[in-house]
Amino acid sequence: MARVGDIEIDALPEGEAREIYRRFAGDYGPFLNQVRVFAHRPPALRHIMGLLLELADEALLPKRHLEIALLAVSKLNQCAYCVAHHTPRLVEEGIEAEIAERILEPDCPGLDPIERLVRDYAVQVTETPGRLRDAMFERLKVHFSEAQIVELTLRIALCGFFNRFNDALRIDMEDGVIETLLAHGVSPKALPDPRADAAGKIPRGPASEDEG
Repeated sequence: MARVGDIEIDALPEGEAREIYRRFAGDYGPFLNQVRVFAHRPPALRHIMGLLLELADEALLPKRHLEIALLAVSKLNQCAYCVAHHTPRLVEEGIEAEIAERILEPDCPGLDPIERLVRDYAVQVTETPGRLRDAMFERLKVHFSEAQIVELTLRIALCGFFNRFNDALRIDMEDGVIETLLAHGVSPKALPDPRADAAGKIPRGPASEDEG
């Protein structure tokens, strides 16, 4: 259970926020537990989740490239919730489960040069945005419009926000998410442990008072 209570859709007045809640929890994906928390602040629900719905409706970015970026960021940030949700989406875009699990490997097999470029850009925006070189944007502009580059950068940065939001408030995965992972050939053992460091090791020592 999340560290704050759930807000059910019936608690919202009829209007834009309730419609966004409904669409985000259903049409957009199985994100009910996340939207239940966002609903504490209807302005955030309207503007952040409403933004994602509008971008999805326009579909400016190829979904396969978008999911590569989102999964790479979520793996970097060790967000099990987002990895569990986005891995099946990437598999549905034609990336094999094993490749999705290895997405951060520098020489990850199964990615074409454009897909590796998107993956590398996602990693750099997440880890070292101030050290991005003009050469990276020259390469991106061969394959993407400036509007697509802006949206890709926005989605990468926003994914990092969601990773931290989900983990800080301990948002649980919805019923059926693990079953969907298994149905797409992904073992739940591949999900990151948020306690792990960058090398995947879980530090030993006295547990903090809020661990549980």
